[in-house]
Amino acid sequence: MDVLRFRVGTLLATLACFCGAMGGSIAGNAAEPAIEKIDLFCAGDDGYVLYHIPGITVTARGTVLAWAEARRSRSDWSAIDILLRRSTDQGRTWSPAKKIADVPGPKAKNPVATHLKGVKATDVTYNNPVLIPLSDGRVVFVFCLEYCRCFVAESDDDGVSWSAPREITDTFATFQDQYPWKVLATGPDHGIQLSSGRLLVPVWLSTATGGNAHRPSVVATIYSDDRGQSWQAGEIAVPCTEEWVNPNETTAVELADGRVMLNTRNESARHRRLVTISADGATKWSQPEFDEALVEPICMGSLLRLSKQPSDDRNRLLFVNPANLSRADGKETPGKSRDRRNLTVRLSYDEGATWPVAKAVEPEWSAYSDIALAQDGTILCFYGRGSKSDFAGSCLTLARFNLSWLSDGRDELHARDTSAAKP
Repeated sequence: MDVLRFRVGTLLATLACFCGAMGGSIAGNAAEPAIEKIDLFCAGDDGYVLYHIPGITVTARGTVLAWAEARRSRSDWSAIDILLRRSTDQGRTWSPAKKIADVPGPKAKNPVATHLKGVKATDVTYNNPVLIPLSDGRVVFVFCLEYCRCFVAESDDDGVSWSAPREITDTFATFQDQYPWKVLATGPDHGIQLSSGRLLVPVWLSTATGGNAHRPSVVATIYSDDRGQSWQAGEIAVPCTEEWVNPNETTAVELADGRVMLNTRNESARHRRLVTISADGATKWSQPEFDEALVEPICMGSLLRLSKQPSDDRNRLLFVNPANLSRADGKETPGKSRDRRNLTVRLSYDEGATWPVAKAVEPEWSAYSDIALAQDGTILCFYGRGSKSDFAGSCLTLARFNLSWLSDGRDELHARDTSAAKP
């Protein structure tokens, strides 16, 4: 584990952050601005060419779980495993990586991928892992196989062990009446449990006639009202139109009033994130709108409920993605990818209507990201970074920081009841 940087305002804050015997944390009672960065997965580790699709969440017992796709090549359709690491000390130290997806029996390649360059029919692709911590202490793990089958597993020991995977692909059959998909993908990112108890996972679907067999695409959700035992399909939340082009990887958050907001990656000429809202997270979605404050280089992003009244002094949401619309080669074309760099965390006090606070966690090359809240109030941002422009980066890095660092000392989490940020 390589600690890349550690920056605090004073020596006293440093001692407070890491004096484990005294029970201190990076959040700290004094709320001194503090940040540190730790590499959790790096290209080449354990023979994997690339690590991509980072995800992070915190269980009801406080264990931090960080996961990723471990790829044998750079292709989305390569031999891919899903690896998990655990931390029981707010993300300071971590267990070795462990495979958590293994579907027994014969596995066939998705036919839409067999014509793609470099795809091997013998490679087994596990993809798009999503973990959901439940209020009863369990963790639900949703993942895909070959972008055409979906499975669920559970853990009742904070990710130490997992149940045998159970297939829920039939859930997606309902979508066929709305959209004739040949490729499906969950998340990626963490899923959420609503205050009603409903489990919610954003999904994207594609007819696979376009680039990388991932396009064109639409966004919807699947949900469970019995704590993951059975799953249902919602309605299409973001269709593919001339204005809303190829909506795909999506993150969700429950608003303070109980509604659900989706924030969606897309390839539209506007280069802004798409937002839509539903009363129940599954049906009657509002017309998607571009959020002018959230630029879209065409990359995964993440949303998190940081605090909620009355358990804390105010409502706070966080959003993170690479906030950049330029290219090093100067060839900026509407609807085409921009350089993935300047990973920025934004803070909203009005449920995502505005984002007045923004700070770069990684000013240079950066990629996919997910965000979570440790039980001691430390914010955890898990993301891809590298030394040059790349779709994934060379390492998946964890940034641990507090709200004081993000707000330059102007805000802190006063109440240490973080239940509003957990399922």
